[in-house]
Amino acid sequence: MRTGLIAKKLGMSRLFKEDGTHVPVTVLHIDDVQVVDVRTQERDGYVAVQLGMGNAKVKNVSKPNRGHFARVKVEPKKVVREFRVADDATVEIGASLSAAHFVVGQKVDVTGTSKGKGFAGAMKRWNFAGLEATHGVSVSHRSHGSTGNRQDPGKTFKNKKMAGHLGDERVTTLNLEIAAVDPEKNLVMVRGSIPGAKNSVVLIRDAIKKARHGDAPYPAGLVTAEG
Repeated sequence: MRTGLIAKKLGMSRLFKEDGTHVPVTVLHIDDVQVVDVRTQERDGYVAVQLGMGNAKVKNVSKPNRGHFARVKVEPKKVVREFRVADDATVEIGASLSAAHFVVGQKVDVTGTSKGKGFAGAMKRWNFAGLEATHGVSVSHRSHGSTGNRQDPGKTFKNKKMAGHLGDERVTTLNLEIAAVDPEKNLVMVRGSIPGAKNSVVLIRDAIKKARHGDAPYPAGLVTAEG
């Protein structure tokens, strides 16, 4: 199991195939992603790689994190995330990861925070059909209808689908396909849509329900001295 990457969602675009058909893609930017720490079984009880993305001003970093970045001799990062990895898939602290970590045709899982929709009705939130347009229904066309029974049980059951807050939650989309990779610009293009708004932070990793692509670099796709 390899480490994943932290990326910034730039938005959606499309790629044209040789036959003229187009593929909708989401463009992700790998913005100066570096390894800022490594968790070990002996010290921490588990094995993981801690990544940081985007350089931050020192004044915007908390004192504990300033000390952490100073100890490992890495520029302060705006975003820090961890990825569990296999024992032989750790990466040296300070190493920079490239978009070449993924290859075209590979299946990946992408995690992001979905767009917040605020307070939504039952039709928008749960795809309810609503009430009749006529036959005695007035004012309540978009209501969710009955919320329970009568005197028995005399209450509304927990988890009843009703109106409420929609979106702004952690969502993972599985088995998306890498449509293109641009190592020079550090861009990864994923076929289809992914959770999150533009400029939001997402996590992209090898698909857990599919075998890793044979051409994917192990333990990671690193930025070389030439690149």
